[in-house]
Amino acid sequence: MAVHTERGTSIVPANRVAWTPAGFTHYHHAHGDTDMRIVFLAPSLARLVPDRPAVFLASDLAREVLLALTGPRNYDDDAPGYSRSARSRLLRVLVDELREAYEQPLHLPEPQDDRLQAIARMLQEKPADNASLAQLGKTIGASTRTLSRLLRDELGMTFYEWRTQLRIYHALVLLADGHDTTQTAYACGWANPSSFIAAFTSIIGTTPGRYRTSRQTTARASQRPTVVKSSA
Repeated sequence: MAVHTERGTSIVPANRVAWTPAGFTHYHHAHGDTDMRIVFLAPSLARLVPDRPAVFLASDLAREVLLALTGPRNYDDDAPGYSRSARSRLLRVLVDELREAYEQPLHLPEPQDDRLQAIARMLQEKPADNASLAQLGKTIGASTRTLSRLLRDELGMTFYEWRTQLRIYHALVLLADGHDTTQTAYACGWANPSSFIAAFTSIIGTTPGRYRTSRQTTARASQRPTVVKSSA
């Protein structure tokens, strides 16, 4: 799943939690067979987590709390699954777990400069394109030096880091759609599967093969990507 805001795109693989604070216009885009759960936090709890969109790896406890909070009876006002006080305690446990959770670098920032936006469109349309920043800059009429400065100032990344994040996003989509590691590697611009596996593992924390297997296990074990939002 992907969560899009004006800040960019947060990539949310299975068994992760996406946090979206109040005030951020956003929309979700699911890839593959996705069961999404949504939980809202009151302002008093929301202030305890980051004031920007983020993605966290869900701990076992956080996952069970989220499943409890989003069970079918929680939407029955006549016979709720938990009392108001019990639900408040569960939400506090969830926030405590998120505060201790590992924040994953799965955010693809959205550039504001029109020159970077033009390059972003080219890379999104053809993630396998291995054109250098100088070659892309020549296409849009900007120097490598200017583009490097814009990337650093706007996104806090080098061109290589930005393109790698974008390719990993496309790789997650392809893996969710059933493509294997080799197909995905070449479709996203890696010269060979080994270099793709290394890049994927450094960002996602597991190999593409294990990620695909975990998605299948996740579907059987009812582990879902979850969106947590501020209610005000």
